[in-house]
Amino acid sequence: MTVYEIVSALMSGLVVGALLGLFGGGGSVLATPLLLYVVGIDDPHVAIGTSAAAVAVNAAISLLGHGRGGRVKWPCATVFAGAGLLGSFLGSSLAKAVDGQRLLLFFAAAMAAIALSMLRRPKSDGDPDVHITLPLIMKLAPLGVLTGVAAGFFGIGGGFLIVPGLMAATGMTLANAAASSLLSVSVFGAATSLNYAVSGQVNWPIALLFILGGLGGGALGVRGAGLLAGHVVLARRLFAGLVLLVAAYVAWRALAA
Repeated sequence: MTVYEIVSALMSGLVVGALLGLFGGGGSVLATPLLLYVVGIDDPHVAIGTSAAAVAVNAAISLLGHGRGGRVKWPCATVFAGAGLLGSFLGSSLAKAVDGQRLLLFFAAAMAAIALSMLRRPKSDGDPDVHITLPLIMKLAPLGVLTGVAAGFFGIGGGFLIVPGLMAATGMTLANAAASSLLSVSVFGAATSLNYAVSGQVNWPIALLFILGGLGGGALGVRGAGLLAGHVVLARRLFAGLVLLVAAYVAWRALAA
């Protein structure tokens, strides 16, 4: 690898790690575009497989930070992640059969959907004292399966679906949902990257550098999440605007190719 590839992979990991720690769901969406257009990976499938591996580890690191802060609703998060595990294998298997540039067009559409979901204001502040019950399990499990399929297909953590899914099914707060979503982001990312790795479509040296960069970024993001607790909606909207711009760029590059 060149010096540029090493530095760009480290800095890209730092950015994605910080976004994951700060926003939870949706924070990993820039990983694949950064690997393609900044680090310089040519194959879209390799970029998606590599980003999934790196995001899985970075999400797990941020999850630990949020867990120590008491923001993770572990029972709800575990049900959602466990139900979606098989779905993520199915989704990533479907994605590997799709042409790379066509897959990027789908990815750009998913990015736009992520951005629009982050622009919405929650209908209520939510309940910070949510506890798992059988009716909640019956709501969480089907949503987890569907989200796992989407996460595996697009090679992203799926947080843009996990956060609203957790809030809709349980009524928990946005802060709790963003933190709890990281368990599913980590599980879905690990399953997706494993599926791509079986086909030799993960660049492990780049993934390692991305993860190393994410260590520092994740710590910054978790700390920032605590500082921005009262302004999380505004911060998510600003990030959504950036995601929309990147989605347009990804679509343009895919069409040009």
